[in-house]
Formats: sequence, C-alpha cells, structure tokens
Amino acid sequence: MTFSDEQLDRYARHIVLKEIGGAGQARLAQTRVAVIGAGGIGCPAIQYLAAAGIGTLRVIDDDEISLSNLQRQVLFGTADVGWPKAQIARDAVTRLNPDVAYQAVPERLTAANAAVLIGDVDLVLDGCDNFATRLTVSDHCTRARIPLVSGALGQFQGQIGTFRGWEADQPCYRCFVGDAFDADDCDTCAEQGVLGAMAGLVGSWAAMEAVRAIVGFGPDAAGKVHVFDGVTPALRTIRIAKDPACRACGSDRL
Repeated sequence: MTFSDEQLDRYARHIVLKEIGGAGQARLAQTRVAVIGAGGIGCPAIQYLAAAGIGTLRVIDDDEISLSNLQRQVLFGTADVGWPKAQIARDAVTRLNPDVAYQAVPERLTAANAAVLIGDVDLVLDGCDNFATRLTVSDHCTRARIPLVSGALGQFQGQIGTFRGWEADQPCYRCFVGDAFDADDCDTCAEQGVLGAMAGLVGSWAAMEAVRAIVGFGPDAAGKVHVFDGVTPALRTIRIAKDPACRACGSDRL
C-alpha cells in the first residue's frame, strides 16, 4: 500500500514505531472492524480506531442517545439527545478521519442476524451491555474464526479480553463466563452506577488490543482477561482455560 503525503503525516507517530511501521499501518488500513455498542466502551474505542486509520469501521447499535449517557459516552453532546447512536458516531468519525469507511448499523445484533452483520469483518470489538448479546457475538466469532476483543465495565472496575476460541488451545468468551448468563438479565450501570472515566479507560484499552490483534505487536493477548480496579488502583491478569465441554468451542464442537 502506498500512503499519500497527508497520510504519512497523519499516521507518522504509528509509522515510526518499530512494532507497527508502514506495514502495520497498511494492515490497519485494510482491516474491517465491527464495534458492537456505541456506549461507554464503544465511544472511545470508535474514536481511537478511527484515529488509527482502520479501513472500515462498522458500528452496530440500535439505541438512541439519552441525557444520562453523556456522563461517559464522549462521542455525544447535549444536542444529540434523541438521535441514533450509530448515526451520530458517523459524524464524529467523519470529522476525525476521512480515510475511514464508516458503516452505521442501527440494529440489535441477534443470533438470527449475526452472520449478516459481522460475518464479513476481520475483527469484532464488543462493548455491549448484556450477556445475551455478548454470548451471541462470541459464538458467531468462534464459528466464523473472527478474533474477538471483549470489554466490560461496572462501577469502578473494567475488564478486557481477547478470544480466538476456534484454536485448539484457546478459550472463547463462553469458556470464561459459562452458560449462566444466556438470559438478558444482567445488572446495568443504571442500577449500579459507573465511573465515567472508567469507560474511557476500558474503551481506549479495547482499541489498543484491537490494534495489537491486527498488527501483531507484543505478546499474544488471546486467552487472557485483564481486570482493572479503579479504586485501589490495581491490575491483575487471569489466564482463561479452554473448557472442553464448552458448547461453542469444546472438542466436540470444532
């Protein structure tokens, strides 16, 4: 791939990194990423992926912006209340980087439409707010062999994991949480609260892990979940074991 003078200037701070360089920046420009949820995690992730020069950015979210979102969903402002999140995120990405092909999908991802909505992407970044959707995304990514970066947060805690469950020695997200959360009934930040800046941290971290998965810098993060406690603050990393009985990636499924 040949970069224009303007692109060389825009991505210069990436290109001078030996871990990324021109070849890595070219891979970013040729990659299609789907972001599930333009909420607290999705907003900063969308910003940093767009700034990084991801070739195609597909944002899947069926929700509209509410006033209570603005404390942590930093793509949106007061004037955006009532508008679809995926549509307003397009405006922000267009302002930030015209190189990015943005695709707004104002739909809820389900088992019935997952293959259509994310079947053709190279990586999925999931920042949605319920386990039912998370497991649907994970199961499809495992079947379609699409790397998954999953971010979650609540109150003062955030977590990030990267999953390639189709590989013989790698777990999927379902191996991590099991089958107990298939119902759409998990706690929400409306009930428990969340520190706005924690959403920024997790979303930015998720974008970094997506870039890592695309470019391949540093140690392989797959199969690990990083948990950050913002109160202490403290960070710990958990290695997830592959569940041989997992109904998505167990030995009898792949």
